[in-house]
Amino acid sequence: MSEPLLIDLSKPGRKAYCYPPLDLPRGFDQALPELPPELQRQTAARLPEVAELDVVRHFTRLSSLVHGVDNGMYPLGSCTMKYNPKLGEHIAAMDQFTQIHPLQDISTVQGCLSVMYNLLEDLSSITGMSWGSLQPCAGAHGEYTGLKMIRSYFLKRGETERVKVLIPVSAHGTNPASAAVVGFDVVEVKSNKEGLVDVEDLASKLDHTVAALMLTNPNTLGLFETDILKISEMVHKAGGLLYYDGANMNAIMGMATPGDMGFDVIHLNLHKTFSTPHGGGGPGSGPVMVNDRLRPFLPKPDIELTDSGYVYRWDDEDSIGKVSMFWGNFLVILRAYVYILRMGSEGIKAASRHAVLNANYLASKLGQRISIPYGKLCMHEFVASASALKQQYGVTAQDVAKALIDEGYHPPTVYFPLIVDEALMFEPTESESVESLDRFIEAFLRILDLAKDDPKILKDAPHHCPVGRLDEVRAVKEPDLRY
Repeated sequence: MSEPLLIDLSKPGRKAYCYPPLDLPRGFDQALPELPPELQRQTAARLPEVAELDVVRHFTRLSSLVHGVDNGMYPLGSCTMKYNPKLGEHIAAMDQFTQIHPLQDISTVQGCLSVMYNLLEDLSSITGMSWGSLQPCAGAHGEYTGLKMIRSYFLKRGETERVKVLIPVSAHGTNPASAAVVGFDVVEVKSNKEGLVDVEDLASKLDHTVAALMLTNPNTLGLFETDILKISEMVHKAGGLLYYDGANMNAIMGMATPGDMGFDVIHLNLHKTFSTPHGGGGPGSGPVMVNDRLRPFLPKPDIELTDSGYVYRWDDEDSIGKVSMFWGNFLVILRAYVYILRMGSEGIKAASRHAVLNANYLASKLGQRISIPYGKLCMHEFVASASALKQQYGVTAQDVAKALIDEGYHPPTVYFPLIVDEALMFEPTESESVESLDRFIEAFLRILDLAKDDPKILKDAPHHCPVGRLDEVRAVKEPDLRY
């Protein structure tokens, strides 16, 4: 049953609030300027009139319809959806952090500046980079920032002909979008039969017009780019730079660094790799880390530790300037810092080890019943194909994903990357125990049995949600946001 809106529950005269007594003198409003006539209401606003219990039950029922990592597995491939420890939530809710203002005198926010400075030091160590900026508010915002620095770097060198960014066909969709927004031309690089970068195709496209290669390692198929050192040498020899999309960093934390692989700039997703809230449009945080070559181009201001405390440094003449109001999403930054402190260096390594172990365990079990085209050992995620199901029973990847909702699981990413037909991308993360993985495997195998025995059930899934199968294409092309 669908949940009615509060306006549908409204009954005249009901109230869920009680204002405190007015503590201003009578007639205080007479001194206020009158609103212009065009801004004044002629009729009362149509607001819901409901009792407090109506409000509480309404939002409690809504919350029970929302799926998240707190109430079920969230194997959304390419988007690490790990558990968010409640310790981070507790600390992020402390008045000492929530009651500050970015325009306060710098002497009154030394503690908060120390959090940001120390986090940058930790992220520099984890990524093998020199320094970074916490301003970007999302992964794609980090991509934009990193590419802006690359553009500024070449403009300063007078290499105005470097207008191309090379991007593998299996890359995340934000990569070409970010490159285009910054003003680069996007050139695709093919994948080889193993699902890795086709080095020969890359070589054919490296010339004096290339500014950078954007890459994530492991890649979107969950495979480690074994030629990464050769690729790095090729790009740098051609005069270009190497950009690391940090969306898949959860597979290699503490085990390898983008810096050692030869990358010049990297964005991280604190809301993926470092266990801060993710989804619902935010909040997010996409810090950018750089090597010494690009450090002068980082956004202003930098945070510097002096004998008198932490200060802002605004005097970097090569800086691309601010990319965010104030200093980014501070409470997300704080949660990531808590996560790193709580985990420690060994815990960070263990998280990656368990993420890789869980993905391989899941792949080994599901791979007995469904095709995994690039079927060698994976890293943190893998991509299965429902192509055979579609050919034999008419059941698509989307049908499988919708049926998983009925089983109590968030669907995996579907139809991405495009080089896999009827793709289903799974990333269990390190958060899941072997018992929860086994329950997911049992649910998935039940769906595969239904594909053979009663495919119509899957075609009509989900069956146990407030709404059934939506017309998702129409929803994108003809959104109706009004009630």
